[in-house]
Amino acid sequence: MISYAHAKINIGLDITEKRKDGYHNLETVFYPFSLYDIIEISEKENGETTLEITGLDLAVDADNLCLKAFRLLQSRFDIPNQHIHLHKQIPFGAGLGGGSSDASTLLNMLNKRYGLEIPEIELESLAATLGADCPFFIRDVPAYAEGIGTELEDIALDLSAYYMVLVKPPVSIPTAEAYRHVQPRKPERNLRQLVRLPVQEWKYHIKNDFEESVFAQYPSVRELKLALYALGAVYVSMSGSGSAVFAIFDEKCNIDELAPLGTIYYPVTL
Repeated sequence: MISYAHAKINIGLDITEKRKDGYHNLETVFYPFSLYDIIEISEKENGETTLEITGLDLAVDADNLCLKAFRLLQSRFDIPNQHIHLHKQIPFGAGLGGGSSDASTLLNMLNKRYGLEIPEIELESLAATLGADCPFFIRDVPAYAEGIGTELEDIALDLSAYYMVLVKPPVSIPTAEAYRHVQPRKPERNLRQLVRLPVQEWKYHIKNDFEESVFAQYPSVRELKLALYALGAVYVSMSGSGSAVFAIFDEKCNIDELAPLGTIYYPVTL
């Protein structure tokens, strides 16, 4: 069985407060982006569940979210051991949720393959125990998120009329590091309302709170954002805690001249 695990981007990201448990409350809009990892599962007659990773150079360890997702369901249901082949295309340390997407996609795959009939709302609750971004990827549709990112509300947002590209500069930013440097603050306006504005107005109102500190530490990320605006993008933002930057254009365009600034990801159609 083969499935595709999509990346996500954050349209706006307000870090509103630090919680007593050490996590941060936030407001953001998750939106699927057409870059994906490929996951294949096959039953193993003998031996433990194994994970093989190809594509990007990523080590396999016991903390891998795919293995955690598998163990989570196997602890509740009679699921045979598997060989999991994960072909990575979504860069890590980029704010694109690749690991979270892989884990949630695997939950969906096992639920379907073995007829577990776990309702989506329950799958989202299970995914939340794996990571804050994970519940979004269960349904993989545009969503407004609050809390630590696990409180989701469907949002009517369709950007299919626009052309979106993504660039990953040659730096990776650990999420924990990004949170250490961010300053929580209450936003003046709710993001739920701001995304209803014309996309052309987003650059004046919708921001990512991580950008200020990330740009100070990694000037190349700021340079990339400015370069995308210079090529005519109507909205440009870093996704999540970075370092990937996405751009929304009114029409299809080629940004190959920015290749010296990072790896370019054009839209992919499955």
